[in-house]
Amino acid sequence: MEKRIKSIENPEGKLGVLIVGLNGAVSTTFLAGVYSILKGLSSPIGSLTQMGTIRIGNRDDNFFPRIKEFIPLTELKDLVFGGWDIRNENCYESSLYAGVLSKEDLAKVKQELEIISPMKGVFDQFYVKRLKGDFVKEEGNKYEKMLMLREDIKRFRKENDLERIVIIWCASTEIYIPVNGVHRDIDNLISAMRNNHPDISPSMLYAYAAISEDVPFINGAPNLSCDVPALIQFSKENSVPVAGKDFKTGQTLMKTVIAPMLKSKMLGLSGWFSNNILGNRDGEVLDDPESFKTKEQSKLSVLNYILQPKLYPELYSEFYHKVRINYYPPRGDDKEGWDNIDIFGWMHYPMQIKIDFLCKDSILAAPLVLDLVLFMDFAKRYNFSGIQSWLSFYFKSPIHKENDIPEHDLFIQLAKLKNTLRATMGFEVVSHFEEDRNNIDV
Repeated sequence: MEKRIKSIENPEGKLGVLIVGLNGAVSTTFLAGVYSILKGLSSPIGSLTQMGTIRIGNRDDNFFPRIKEFIPLTELKDLVFGGWDIRNENCYESSLYAGVLSKEDLAKVKQELEIISPMKGVFDQFYVKRLKGDFVKEEGNKYEKMLMLREDIKRFRKENDLERIVIIWCASTEIYIPVNGVHRDIDNLISAMRNNHPDISPSMLYAYAAISEDVPFINGAPNLSCDVPALIQFSKENSVPVAGKDFKTGQTLMKTVIAPMLKSKMLGLSGWFSNNILGNRDGEVLDDPESFKTKEQSKLSVLNYILQPKLYPELYSEFYHKVRINYYPPRGDDKEGWDNIDIFGWMHYPMQIKIDFLCKDSILAAPLVLDLVLFMDFAKRYNFSGIQSWLSFYFKSPIHKENDIPEHDLFIQLAKLKNTLRATMGFEVVSHFEEDRNNIDV
């Protein structure tokens, strides 16, 4: 295996992880898990960076190193955590409220969680109707609030003697906002911030502040956040990577597996009905129609992109797709995604697929947070900038260039991610052609 020499900064020193929505279920589950792993009490199950392998060279080379041994990733012991929230609680108190993890497991990392408390968040109930915040930055217009976030980042960096920082949005889904003129370029965006324009949401302020401070930004919700023309261009100009959007965990994860199977076998689709019940804060927020519309746009786009109805009109031009999310408090973080899929095959004979996925939303999301933080830090050290499409594996609605068709097939996404890692480390990408090369006269 011949390696082409590449240069990348090693992960020296501490990496700060600033979480928007620090006291939420996903965030506190992630933090408790990291500390549990560091204490040797659990394993990083679900994390590609910690448990995944990558094939290097041909299959007969038999070289399958772990990803964390193949590329220079920051070690878990070098992570320093902080963030913002709209409730003034430490992370141990919040994790008890979330109810995802048992009291017995939380007791083992109580000391570590108790010392992590949020900074005041930027919040406006106009964008998240079902939540109220009493620990928020009150003064100033939106531009001035963005400057306060920048000061928070600088202070966190200095107080913790950090070499690098990554910011990740793990907060609630904001109302649906279409891209329009105020998002066109950075001058318009700044003017809109100064004038408190309603189409500038809090998540955009966090994204702008991050990019301004040379900090990678990850959007884990379906909000219109860093994926507007102004911020994408701003991230390129500042050599800052951005990624999103909407963590791919439950029902949509299943769609990115089943839909490619249908298309690969040329099976037709008549209809796909998806129903969800969950009782955590996410469910409460999505009970509001305006926030649900944002989530719905993220969920509905997947099938069209994968199945390509214009290319296969006989199979997919007329399928009916319906998505429902129902707030059901007794379930808490235990989400149930139920899918009824009506398909047809040879001679148009009908068949059905039923899926009942009983999962824990935050348990599935926590390892995604870890992977994205580590990969985005890697991307920054490699001097990547702008949209990180190679991380689409982690998102329901991957942000992409304006004229690009996003890839939603989970396994193509994984292949793209691993080929990016191979290329950054100077190795040939895997095409799966080499095994048949001797049988083809070229």
